[in-house]
Amino acid sequence: MTAGLTADTGLAIEAIGLTKRFGDFTAVSELNLRVPKGQIYGFLGPNGCGKSTAIRMLTGLLTPTQGHARVLGLEVSREAEILRHQIGYMTQKFSLYEDLSVSENLSFMAQIFGLPRAVAAHRIDQLMQTYRLGSLSKQLAGTLSGGQRQRLALACACINQPKVLFLDEPTSAVDPQSRRDFWEQLFDLSGSGTSILVTTHYMDEAERCHGLAIMNRGRICADGNPQVLMANMQANVIEITGDNLRSLKDKLIALSAVTSAAQLGNRLRVLVDKTIDDPLHFLHWELDLPASLSLSRVPPNLEDVFVDCTGKPETAHSDKSEASQ
Repeated sequence: MTAGLTADTGLAIEAIGLTKRFGDFTAVSELNLRVPKGQIYGFLGPNGCGKSTAIRMLTGLLTPTQGHARVLGLEVSREAEILRHQIGYMTQKFSLYEDLSVSENLSFMAQIFGLPRAVAAHRIDQLMQTYRLGSLSKQLAGTLSGGQRQRLALACACINQPKVLFLDEPTSAVDPQSRRDFWEQLFDLSGSGTSILVTTHYMDEAERCHGLAIMNRGRICADGNPQVLMANMQANVIEITGDNLRSLKDKLIALSAVTSAAQLGNRLRVLVDKTIDDPLHFLHWELDLPASLSLSRVPPNLEDVFVDCTGKPETAHSDKSEASQ
Protein backbone atom coordinates (compact mmCIF):
# COMPACT_ATOMS: atom_id res chain seq x y z
CA MET A 1 0.00 0.00 0.00
CA THR A 2 1.23 3.49 -0.86
CA ALA A 3 2.53 5.43 2.14
CA GLY A 4 -0.04 7.84 3.52
CA LEU A 5 -3.04 6.26 1.77
CA THR A 6 -5.53 4.12 3.66
CA ALA A 7 -7.80 1.33 2.48
CA ASP A 8 -10.89 2.97 3.96
CA THR A 9 -13.85 1.13 2.44
CA GLY A 10 -16.10 4.10 3.21
CA LEU A 11 -14.21 6.36 0.82
CA ALA A 12 -14.83 6.62 -2.91
CA ILE A 13 -11.85 8.92 -3.49
CA GLU A 14 -8.74 9.64 -1.44
CA ALA A 15 -5.77 11.79 -2.43
CA ILE A 16 -2.63 12.71 -0.51
CA GLY A 17 -0.36 15.56 -1.65
CA LEU A 18 -1.51 15.32 -5.26
CA THR A 19 0.52 17.79 -7.33
CA LYS A 20 0.87 18.46 -11.06
CA ARG A 21 3.49 20.73 -12.59
CA PHE A 22 3.85 21.70 -16.22
CA GLY A 23 7.39 23.03 -16.43
CA ASP A 24 7.61 25.94 -14.00
CA PHE A 25 3.82 26.18 -13.68
CA THR A 26 2.09 24.33 -10.83
CA ALA A 27 -1.49 23.56 -11.86
CA VAL A 28 -2.41 21.62 -8.70
CA SER A 29 -0.44 21.83 -5.46
CA GLU A 30 -0.57 19.42 -2.51
CA LEU A 31 -4.21 18.40 -2.96
CA ASN A 32 -5.58 16.30 -0.09
CA LEU A 33 -9.03 14.82 -0.57
CA ARG A 34 -11.41 12.35 1.13
CA VAL A 35 -14.76 11.78 -0.58
CA PRO A 36 -17.20 9.36 1.12
CA LYS A 37 -19.07 6.86 -1.02
CA GLY A 38 -22.51 7.86 -2.24
CA GLN A 39 -21.93 11.60 -1.93
CA ILE A 40 -21.94 14.42 -4.45
CA TYR A 41 -18.69 16.28 -3.84
CA GLY A 42 -17.95 19.57 -5.57
CA PHE A 43 -14.87 21.47 -6.67
CA LEU A 44 -15.79 25.16 -6.75
CA GLY A 45 -13.41 27.61 -8.31
CA PRO A 46 -12.66 29.97 -11.20
CA ASN A 47 -11.44 28.83 -14.59
CA GLY A 48 -7.77 27.94 -14.43
CA CYS A 49 -7.74 27.11 -10.71
CA GLY A 50 -6.81 23.44 -11.24
CA LYS A 51 -10.20 21.69 -11.10
CA SER A 52 -9.91 19.92 -14.46
CA THR A 53 -6.29 18.95 -13.86
CA ALA A 54 -7.26 17.41 -10.53
CA ILE A 55 -10.01 15.34 -12.16
CA ARG A 56 -7.66 14.12 -14.89
CA MET A 57 -5.19 12.91 -12.28
CA LEU A 58 -7.95 11.18 -10.30
CA THR A 59 -9.18 9.37 -13.42
CA GLY A 60 -5.67 8.28 -14.46
CA LEU A 61 -5.56 10.48 -17.56
CA LEU A 62 -2.70 12.55 -16.14
CA THR A 63 0.25 11.29 -14.13
CA PRO A 64 0.83 13.43 -11.03
CA THR A 65 4.21 15.03 -10.50
CA GLN A 66 4.00 13.88 -6.91
CA GLY A 67 1.44 12.54 -4.47
CA HIS A 68 -0.89 9.56 -4.58
CA ALA A 69 -4.58 8.85 -5.13
CA ARG A 70 -6.97 5.96 -4.63
CA VAL A 71 -10.40 5.64 -6.24
CA LEU A 72 -12.62 2.79 -5.05
CA GLY A 73 -9.62 1.43 -3.18
CA LEU A 74 -7.53 1.18 -6.37
CA GLU A 75 -4.27 3.05 -6.62
CA VAL A 76 -4.79 5.25 -9.69
CA SER A 77 -1.17 5.30 -10.84
CA ARG A 78 -0.87 1.49 -10.90
CA GLU A 79 -4.41 0.26 -11.49
CA ALA A 80 -5.81 2.81 -13.94
CA GLU A 81 -6.90 0.19 -16.48
CA ILE A 82 -8.93 -1.73 -13.88
CA LEU A 83 -10.37 1.52 -12.57
CA ARG A 84 -11.43 2.68 -16.04
CA HIS A 85 -14.23 0.09 -16.14
CA GLN A 86 -15.65 1.25 -12.79
CA ILE A 87 -15.82 5.00 -13.35
CA GLY A 88 -17.53 7.42 -15.70
CA TYR A 89 -16.14 10.71 -16.97
CA MET A 90 -18.02 13.59 -18.58
CA THR A 91 -15.68 16.22 -19.99
CA GLN A 92 -16.23 19.97 -19.93
CA LYS A 93 -16.37 20.16 -23.72
CA PHE A 94 -18.87 18.02 -25.61
CA SER A 95 -16.64 15.16 -26.75
CA LEU A 96 -19.02 12.73 -28.41
CA TYR A 97 -19.16 12.06 -32.15
CA GLU A 98 -21.28 14.76 -33.76
CA ASP A 99 -21.69 12.81 -37.02
CA LEU A 100 -23.16 9.82 -35.17
CA SER A 101 -26.75 9.63 -33.98
CA VAL A 102 -27.74 9.53 -30.32
CA SER A 103 -28.21 5.75 -30.36
CA GLU A 104 -24.97 5.25 -32.31
CA ASN A 105 -23.00 7.21 -29.74
CA LEU A 106 -24.44 5.09 -26.94
CA SER A 107 -23.74 1.88 -28.87
CA PHE A 108 -20.17 2.97 -29.52
CA MET A 109 -19.59 3.68 -25.81
CA ALA A 110 -21.06 0.27 -24.94
CA GLN A 111 -18.54 -1.35 -27.32
CA ILE A 112 -15.65 0.56 -25.73
CA PHE A 113 -16.58 -0.91 -22.35
CA GLY A 114 -16.99 -4.37 -23.85
CA LEU A 115 -20.65 -4.82 -22.93
CA PRO A 116 -22.22 -7.96 -24.47
CA ARG A 117 -24.72 -7.10 -27.20
CA ALA A 118 -27.83 -8.08 -25.24
CA VAL A 119 -26.61 -6.26 -22.11
CA ALA A 120 -25.75 -3.18 -24.18
CA ALA A 121 -29.17 -3.10 -25.85
CA HIS A 122 -30.95 -3.33 -22.49
CA ARG A 123 -28.70 -0.68 -20.96
CA ILE A 124 -29.19 1.70 -23.89
CA ASP A 125 -32.98 1.32 -23.62
CA GLN A 126 -32.75 2.17 -19.91
CA LEU A 127 -30.63 5.26 -20.55
CA MET A 128 -32.85 6.43 -23.40
CA GLN A 129 -35.81 6.38 -21.03
CA THR A 130 -33.99 7.83 -18.00
CA TYR A 131 -32.52 10.78 -19.90
CA ARG A 132 -35.46 11.38 -22.25
CA LEU A 133 -33.54 10.55 -25.41
CA GLY A 134 -36.00 8.14 -27.05
CA SER A 135 -37.45 10.67 -29.52
CA LEU A 136 -33.91 11.77 -30.40
CA SER A 137 -32.42 8.32 -31.01
CA LYS A 138 -31.86 8.83 -34.75
CA GLN A 139 -30.85 12.50 -34.52
CA LEU A 140 -27.21 13.39 -35.13
CA ALA A 141 -25.45 14.48 -31.95
CA GLY A 142 -24.11 17.57 -33.71
CA THR A 143 -27.65 18.90 -34.21
CA LEU A 144 -28.74 18.60 -30.56
CA SER A 145 -29.41 21.58 -28.31
CA GLY A 146 -27.16 22.29 -25.32
CA GLY A 147 -29.49 20.57 -22.86
CA GLN A 148 -29.96 17.56 -25.15
CA ARG A 149 -26.19 17.20 -25.59
CA GLN A 150 -25.79 17.34 -21.85
CA ARG A 151 -28.30 14.51 -21.34
CA LEU A 152 -26.60 12.41 -24.01
CA ALA A 153 -23.14 13.01 -22.52
CA LEU A 154 -24.36 11.99 -19.07
CA ALA A 155 -26.02 8.87 -20.50
CA CYS A 156 -22.78 7.90 -22.24
CA ALA A 157 -20.80 8.49 -19.05
CA CYS A 158 -23.18 6.11 -17.24
CA ILE A 159 -23.25 3.34 -19.87
CA ASN A 160 -21.07 1.08 -17.71
CA GLN A 161 -23.04 1.81 -14.51
CA PRO A 162 -20.03 3.50 -12.89
CA LYS A 163 -19.49 3.43 -9.15
CA VAL A 164 -17.80 6.84 -9.31
CA LEU A 165 -18.78 9.55 -11.79
CA PHE A 166 -16.46 12.46 -12.63
CA LEU A 167 -18.16 15.53 -14.15
CA ASP A 168 -16.07 18.47 -15.34
CA GLU A 169 -18.21 21.64 -15.41
CA PRO A 170 -21.06 19.70 -17.03
CA THR A 171 -23.56 22.59 -17.03
CA SER A 172 -21.39 25.43 -18.31
CA ALA A 173 -23.23 25.78 -21.63
CA VAL A 174 -26.88 25.16 -20.75
CA ASP A 175 -29.82 27.21 -19.53
CA PRO A 176 -30.92 27.38 -15.85
CA GLN A 177 -33.83 24.94 -16.28
CA SER A 178 -31.58 22.37 -17.92
CA ARG A 179 -29.09 22.83 -15.08
CA ARG A 180 -31.82 22.25 -12.53
CA ASP A 181 -33.01 19.11 -14.32
CA PHE A 182 -29.45 17.85 -14.60
CA TRP A 183 -28.91 18.15 -10.86
CA GLU A 184 -32.10 16.23 -10.17
CA GLN A 185 -30.59 13.42 -12.25
CA LEU A 186 -27.37 13.62 -10.23
CA PHE A 187 -29.31 13.21 -6.98
CA ASP A 188 -31.05 10.18 -8.47
CA LEU A 189 -27.64 8.67 -9.24
CA SER A 190 -26.33 9.54 -5.78
CA GLY A 191 -29.41 8.02 -4.19
CA SER A 192 -28.74 4.75 -6.01
CA GLY A 193 -25.19 4.64 -4.61
CA THR A 194 -23.09 6.38 -7.25
CA SER A 195 -20.35 8.63 -5.88
CA ILE A 196 -19.99 11.87 -7.85
CA LEU A 197 -17.21 14.43 -8.09
CA VAL A 198 -18.34 17.52 -10.02
CA THR A 199 -16.51 20.74 -10.83
CA THR A 200 -18.42 23.99 -11.11
CA HIS A 201 -18.11 27.76 -10.92
CA TYR A 202 -21.80 28.27 -10.12
CA MET A 203 -22.58 29.06 -6.48
CA ASP A 204 -26.08 27.58 -6.54
CA GLU A 205 -24.69 24.26 -7.79
CA ALA A 206 -21.97 24.24 -5.16
CA GLU A 207 -24.60 24.67 -2.42
CA ARG A 208 -26.31 21.47 -3.58
CA CYS A 209 -23.24 19.31 -2.93
CA HIS A 210 -22.91 17.15 0.18
CA GLY A 211 -19.28 18.22 0.46
CA LEU A 212 -17.30 20.99 -1.20
CA ALA A 213 -13.72 22.06 -1.82
CA ILE A 214 -13.07 25.67 -2.82
CA MET A 215 -10.04 25.82 -5.08
CA ASN A 216 -7.89 28.79 -6.01
CA ARG A 217 -4.56 28.86 -7.82
CA GLY A 218 -4.15 25.12 -7.64
CA ARG A 219 -4.86 24.76 -3.93
CA ILE A 220 -7.85 23.86 -1.76
CA CYS A 221 -8.46 26.84 0.49
CA ALA A 222 -11.64 25.55 2.19
CA ASP A 223 -13.21 22.11 2.48
CA GLY A 224 -16.41 20.82 4.07
CA ASN A 225 -20.19 20.83 4.01
CA PRO A 226 -21.42 24.06 2.34
CA GLN A 227 -23.60 25.02 5.33
CA VAL A 228 -20.70 24.45 7.72
CA LEU A 229 -18.38 26.51 5.52
CA MET A 230 -20.84 29.39 5.65
CA ALA A 231 -21.26 29.09 9.42
CA ASN A 232 -17.50 29.06 9.98
CA MET A 233 -16.60 31.88 7.61
CA GLN A 234 -13.98 34.20 9.11
CA ALA A 235 -15.84 37.38 8.25
CA ASN A 236 -19.06 39.17 9.19
CA VAL A 237 -21.37 40.21 6.37
CA ILE A 238 -22.76 43.74 6.50
CA GLU A 239 -25.23 45.22 4.05
CA ILE A 240 -25.37 48.98 3.56
CA THR A 241 -28.22 50.71 1.77
CA GLY A 242 -28.40 54.37 0.80
CA ASP A 243 -26.98 56.87 -1.68
CA ASN A 244 -23.51 57.49 -3.12
CA LEU A 245 -22.54 53.84 -2.76
CA ARG A 246 -19.79 53.95 -5.38
CA SER A 247 -17.71 56.48 -3.49
CA LEU A 248 -18.41 54.67 -0.21
CA LYS A 249 -17.19 51.40 -1.72
CA ASP A 250 -13.78 52.93 -2.45
CA LYS A 251 -13.46 54.03 1.17
CA LEU A 252 -14.52 50.61 2.45
CA ILE A 253 -12.01 48.57 0.46
CA ALA A 254 -9.23 50.86 1.70
CA LEU A 255 -9.80 49.52 5.23
CA SER A 256 -7.51 46.61 6.09
CA ALA A 257 -10.29 44.85 8.03
CA VAL A 258 -12.60 44.84 5.01
CA THR A 259 -12.12 41.77 2.82
CA SER A 260 -14.54 42.81 0.10
CA ALA A 261 -17.21 45.35 -0.81
CA ALA A 262 -19.52 44.59 -3.71
CA GLN A 263 -22.49 46.56 -4.99
CA LEU A 264 -25.79 44.70 -5.51
CA GLY A 265 -28.30 47.19 -6.86
CA ASN A 266 -28.91 49.78 -4.14
CA ARG A 267 -26.94 47.79 -1.55
CA LEU A 268 -23.31 47.25 -0.67
CA ARG A 269 -22.39 43.79 0.61
CA VAL A 270 -19.33 44.17 2.84
CA LEU A 271 -17.14 41.49 4.43
CA VAL A 272 -15.50 42.58 7.67
CA ASP A 273 -12.88 40.45 9.40
CA LYS A 274 -14.30 38.49 12.35
CA THR A 275 -11.58 39.87 14.63
CA ILE A 276 -13.70 43.03 14.69
CA ASP A 277 -16.13 42.47 17.59
CA ASP A 278 -18.70 45.06 16.55
CA PRO A 279 -18.46 45.56 12.76
CA LEU A 280 -21.37 48.02 12.62
CA HIS A 281 -19.77 50.32 15.18
CA PHE A 282 -16.40 49.83 13.49
CA LEU A 283 -17.66 51.02 10.09
CA HIS A 284 -19.51 53.99 11.57
CA TRP A 285 -16.44 54.99 13.57
CA GLU A 286 -13.87 54.53 10.80
CA LEU A 287 -15.83 56.22 8.03
CA ASP A 288 -18.05 58.64 9.96
CA LEU A 289 -21.05 57.36 8.03
CA PRO A 290 -24.09 59.65 7.64
CA ALA A 291 -27.34 58.77 9.35
CA SER A 292 -29.02 58.38 5.94
CA LEU A 293 -27.20 55.07 5.43
CA SER A 294 -28.72 51.87 6.82
CA LEU A 295 -26.37 49.12 8.07
CA SER A 296 -27.37 45.59 9.04
CA ARG A 297 -25.71 42.24 9.66
CA VAL A 298 -26.92 39.48 7.33
CA PRO A 299 -26.20 35.74 7.07
CA PRO A 300 -23.33 34.73 4.76
CA ASN A 301 -23.89 32.90 1.51
CA LEU A 302 -21.50 30.65 -0.36
CA GLU A 303 -20.30 33.48 -2.58
CA ASP A 304 -19.20 35.32 0.57
CA VAL A 305 -17.21 32.25 1.62
CA PHE A 306 -15.62 32.05 -1.81
CA VAL A 307 -14.64 35.71 -1.78
CA ASP A 308 -13.34 35.48 1.77
CA CYS A 309 -11.19 32.47 0.80
CA THR A 310 -9.88 33.65 -2.54
CA GLY A 311 -10.16 37.42 -2.57
CA LYS A 312 -11.32 37.15 -6.19
CA PRO A 313 -15.05 37.93 -6.36
CA GLU A 314 -14.89 38.75 -10.05
CA THR A 315 -13.86 35.21 -11.03
CA ALA A 316 -16.94 33.31 -9.93
CA HIS A 317 -20.47 33.34 -11.25
CA SER A 318 -23.53 33.25 -9.04
CA ASP A 319 -27.13 32.50 -9.86
CA LYS A 320 -29.06 34.35 -7.19
CA SER A 321 -32.48 33.42 -8.53
CA GLU A 322 -31.80 29.68 -8.25
CA ALA A 323 -29.76 29.81 -5.07
CA SER A 324 -32.59 31.49 -3.20
CA GLN A 325 -35.20 28.94 -4.21
